[in-house]
This record gives sequence, C-alpha cells and structure tokens, in this order.
Amino acid sequence: MKTFKIHTVESAPEGSKPGLEASIKANGFIANLHGVLAESPQIYEAYQTLHKLFSQSSFNADELTVVWQTINVEHECHYCVPAHTAIANMMKVDNAITEALRNRTALPTEKLQVLHETTLEIVRERGHLSEAQKEKFFAAGYGTRELLDIILGLSQKVISNYTNHLAKTPVDKPFEKFAWSKENALS
Repeated sequence: MKTFKIHTVESAPEGSKPGLEASIKANGFIANLHGVLAESPQIYEAYQTLHKLFSQSSFNADELTVVWQTINVEHECHYCVPAHTAIANMMKVDNAITEALRNRTALPTEKLQVLHETTLEIVRERGHLSEAQKEKFFAAGYGTRELLDIILGLSQKVISNYTNHLAKTPVDKPFEKFAWSKENALS
C-alpha cells in the first residue's frame, strides 16, 4: 500500500524546497502538513498562497479563527483543529472563542455566532446560503466581501483538511497538547 511521505527540505521536490525553507524560518520546524503537501509543489504553493491571502482578508484574528475552526471541526480534521488552536493562541484569540468552536457550543458574541453559522451553512450546503441566513449575516455588520472571504478561507481549508484525511497526517509535537476528536467534543 502506498503511504504519504512527510518531506524534509532534502527529500522534497525542487519546487517545494523554498516553501519548506520558509516554513523552518517562520516556525522553527516543518509542520507535518507542509511536509505532506510538499509532494506536489503546486498544491503546496496554492495552500501557502491561500493562507497568506486569507490572513490578509477583511477578517480580524477572532473572525479568522471562527472561519478556520468552523470548517476544521465540520470536516472533523484531527490535524487542523489542534494546529489552529495553537495558532489562535499565538494570535491572542480569547480562549472562550477557541473552546466554543472546538466543542460546538455558543460563541461569546452574537456577531461571531452569526459568522460561525454562516460559514457552517456555506460548508454544509456547498456554497448555497439561505436568504434568511444572508440577511442575518448582513444585519450583524458583514457585507458581500466577507461572504467571499469565507469562500477564500474554505478554499484553503479544503486543501489542508482533505489532505490530512487522505494522508492521516500525524499531529506535530507543538500541537499535541491541543489534540481534538469529534468524540471528545462536548456536544
């Protein structure tokens, strides 16, 4: 049976080496997800580009976390939920937000709750959004740009979540303390 390789700079295809070197420079290590994605320089570049673009979108750190973790939890990604818990901590996101997302409980503000519900409906309904949810989203202070930015975040998460499902990517040491599984979520 074929298994996915977790590449190092030395074993990666030429096109992925610069990205892996940048990962080491930024994080001090190569995240296992990056090592797996490195097998295909194109998907690795697409993932990195989408991550950068989504991080620069209209959303603040709390909102980025809501979109990322809503998708990660809905997709039941054993790797990305703990990784984004660590990222949220680094971004100084309130732990109450992270825990609510991980455990599928109510978020601390109505605006973040509406963002979560909208993201969830977009994921579950494959891009369709009811008029009622759209109106609720706009009434919460978001606009059409933010709807498009959710799609951008979803694009990034499809790459990482689906890759992790296929590769059974092991959770990196720094993220292990944030381990998550659907069965251990509160609701």
